[in-house]
Formats: sequence, C-alpha cells, structure tokens
Amino acid sequence: MSLNRSEKEAVIGEVTELAAKAQTLVMAEYRGITVADMTRLRSNARSQGVNLSVLKNTLARRAVSGSSFEVVSDQMTGPLIYGFSVDAVAAAKVVSDFAKSNDKLVIRGGVFAGKALDVNGVKQLANIPSKEVLLAQLCGLLKSPISRTAVVLGALAAKKGEVAA
Repeated sequence: MSLNRSEKEAVIGEVTELAAKAQTLVMAEYRGITVADMTRLRSNARSQGVNLSVLKNTLARRAVSGSSFEVVSDQMTGPLIYGFSVDAVAAAKVVSDFAKSNDKLVIRGGVFAGKALDVNGVKQLANIPSKEVLLAQLCGLLKSPISRTAVVLGALAAKKGEVAA
C-alpha cells in the first residue's frame, strides 16, 4: 500500500523525533520471519524501551539525514527493521538476543555515538551489562575497601581485647 505525501511526511517526522532522542540504532534484515515471531520480537522490544519499525528505506534515509545516524544511510537497503533506543545497549541487546534464537533475523549493522557499527560491533554492544548491573558493580567496588577496613579494625579490637584479658 502506497503512502500519500502527508503520510510520508508524518512518518519522516516521527522517525526524526525517535532519532533525536535515541543513542543507538540497530538495523536487521527480517526476510522470512513469521508474523508470530515478529510480534514476539516487537513485544520484547517494547518492554525494553526499544522502538522497532519497518520503514521504507528512502523514508528512513530522509529521517536520519542531519543526525548522528546518517553514517549508515548507504547501508539502508533491502527489507530492514530499524531499532531505536534511548538506552545505549537496549536495541543491540534485544535484536542480538532474538537473532540467537531465530536464524532468519540477520543483523546488518548499527550506529552508536555517531559511529557506524558492523555486525560484530552490534554484538559487542549487546554484551555490555545493563546500566543497573554496572551501577551495582561500581557500588560493590566502592564498598569493598570500606568493608575490608572495618574487618581489619574489628580484628585488631578483638586482639586488643584478648591481650587485655
């Protein structure tokens, strides 16, 4: 079904807004995926805060022109699904995890921080722990010296108590 000019402008405007807010774009070829699998992928993406869209490539190129995602406009060919996410790793993680269980979804590339990523770059981005995990690890690192100091001081106090007794 062909879109008229006003509908195309609306799609371009919507995708431009997504691109302005997003940190990451992941592109994947979806040829041969069943509707049920695509629905499952979209549902999982929505729960992770990722916006997945099947767009005409010409409209996608126009929408990302002038943004940091323009570096991959030459790769926007074929049947692609575009995943935009505000979280730096969410889009890569959702698409990469789905591609592991469904061989028909082929990751084509992506963009992070204005730099084009190849398939391996997207997979490496997907392997980075989530923000919550990284914050928990940082808190553990900060807490470790303090707790070790407390254990040593407690042992010294116990030893002094034994000597005094």
